Amino acid sequence: MRKILIIGAGKSSSYLIKYLLDKSQSENLHITIGDLNVENAKKLVGSHNNVSIVHLDVFNAQSRTVAVQDADIVVSMLPARFHIEVAKDCITYKKHMVTASYVSAEMQALNEDAIANGLVFMNEIGVDPGIDHMSAMQVIDQIRDKGGKMILFESFTGGLVAPESDTNLWNYKFTWNPRNVVVAGQGGAAKFLQEGQFKYIPYNRLFRRTEFLEVEGYGRFEAYANRDSLKYQNVYGLDYIKTLYRGTMRRVGFSRAWNIFVQLGMTDDSYTIDDSINMSYRDFVNAFLPYSPTDSVELKFRHALKIDQDDIVWDKFLELDLFNSEKMVALEKATPAQILQKILLDSWTLNQDDKDMIVMYHKFGYELNGKKHQIDATMVTVGEDQTYTAMAKTVGLPVAIATVAILNGKIKTPGVQIPITKEVYTPILKELETYGVVFKEKEVSYLGYNPLNV
Repeated sequence: MRKILIIGAGKSSSYLIKYLLDKSQSENLHITIGDLNVENAKKLVGSHNNVSIVHLDVFNAQSRTVAVQDADIVVSMLPARFHIEVAKDCITYKKHMVTASYVSAEMQALNEDAIANGLVFMNEIGVDPGIDHMSAMQVIDQIRDKGGKMILFESFTGGLVAPESDTNLWNYKFTWNPRNVVVAGQGGAAKFLQEGQFKYIPYNRLFRRTEFLEVEGYGRFEAYANRDSLKYQNVYGLDYIKTLYRGTMRRVGFSRAWNIFVQLGMTDDSYTIDDSINMSYRDFVNAFLPYSPTDSVELKFRHALKIDQDDIVWDKFLELDLFNSEKMVALEKATPAQILQKILLDSWTLNQDDKDMIVMYHKFGYELNGKKHQIDATMVTVGEDQTYTAMAKTVGLPVAIATVAILNGKIKTPGVQIPITKEVYTPILKELETYGVVFKEKEVSYLGYNPLNV
């Protein structure tokens, strides 16, 4: 049997494991799942025959190398920073490798060795990055094939809560790593291109420069800029494009309210709060406000941020129970970001019967025969439950499909790569459609950012 090693059986692995087990008979596969917590894997596997579950510590070189040696292909679902040791083993023992993570400098450094050994090292094959790459390149290549010239590309993705589970005033719940939400946008100005001009948005303005998007059947969304929209300009072959912008989607109103946390400094992760373990939520908020012998914390909060008492944004903060003097932070030497994350988890944790949702929106502007055209493409995927989530589906299925395609020789170009070639994206996108991951494309009027054409 052909042997697949999956390292890591966390939240994003449910669909990956199910797909491979469902294919194990017809594709002659044996799946080995290695994880520190074997109970997670056991729940996902049940009583299936073509699978083994092993306790695997990625930092234990002996057990890791034994597991890698015994496989034909390795799927690493570990946090991105842990991939590299697995990747080095794959080079040593000549094994293909698949991850959903961004290509790190250390991973890219293995490219020549991977090519020399005829190994496919597929990365960025989840949802974002992953499905965004594949769906974008499919349309961009189609435009080029008919002689079109790309002049605008915008791409937006959001991990959100499904409409039926949208039960708070923020229209948001944590569907992925909460820490990534709290510190989003930090570390440098967002940079992108608009009408041939470089644009920059510093962190303190990021959540007040949003773009509105309408998705048929799901209503209105807003998007704020990702930190580096130019990262894939050369990779996508868009060196001469006029507008290039990538962003993160939320429901309208989220960014305005979130910006208040930014302005107060509550998202800062660079220092710790003294005596945080003994702080109440109210104490935490008050720590960022000026002293007053008479004014309440609520009044100081509203005054400092110019929030009227009948403003819907005020109700959002009341809903979070920010001003509760009984609820304790109970975190020792915590950063503001860590404390804020704990407070938000009270309100934004998915309930057992909640469902998540992935939304993706692409805009393609191009010139053909002297005229400007635009194609808008949208994709919405809703989760089934807390195990088979939309996030797990859109991350895990592309990883699984690519893994089998590499084993079957359908993806054979060696090297460290991302899924931007027809060899990769054509069969994967086609199969994803059978699982309900479908893009709806429509021709719209091209407006761009320069409708006067000056």
